[in-house]
Amino acid sequence: MTRVLIADDHALQRFGFRMLLESQDDMAVAGEAGGGAEAVRLVAELRPDVVLMDVRMPGLDGIEATRRIAASGGRTRVLILTTFDLDEYAFAGLRAGASGFLVKDALPDELLAGIRAVASGEAVVAPALTRRLIERYAHLLPARGEPAPAGPDPRLAVLTDREREVLRAVALGWTNGEIAERMHLAESTVKTHIGRILGKTGARDRVQAVIFAYDTRLVRPD
Repeated sequence: MTRVLIADDHALQRFGFRMLLESQDDMAVAGEAGGGAEAVRLVAELRPDVVLMDVRMPGLDGIEATRRIAASGGRTRVLILTTFDLDEYAFAGLRAGASGFLVKDALPDELLAGIRAVASGEAVVAPALTRRLIERYAHLLPARGEPAPAGPDPRLAVLTDREREVLRAVALGWTNGEIAERMHLAESTVKTHIGRILGKTGARDRVQAVIFAYDTRLVRPD
């Protein structure tokens, strides 16, 4: 059973999400929050599997709430809900530690699939969307526009040469199948490499690994 916390300042929106979730045999609504601060408090109290997090809420917004939830080190994962596809809030949410994002007008089946994917440890942002995300927002990385270091980022030292190659490919939006074909590897081997990359870098999922690749300048914006 996947337990979901709904965080949205619109009561009608929360009601709609609740009705959808309660129609599923494998999901339950753990609670509802009308703002970011309440969402953070309820995550600590209820420990849901997934938070459906609206970004535009009064007081503590969904981005800061996501950051605090991710920083707490718990197992709760955040699925950002945005009004517009690939807006700046979606990017900020992913950088804050969300496991993916969906637009609010997504089809019910898409939302349910997204919740299930996030709950199982996957990222909702598919490779094609990752590519679009990076194309639009890579110029924002690194966050404060600091000058490039003289040598490789020391955080990359934990990765083998092959793992760096695979991470670079992931950051470029390649699918596992494309990586396997172009690097002459079995797809199962690619999955193993990605699992090791996530473990070594502390990235929660594929999206966070992409952000890590740009943060460390393993991949640079065009």
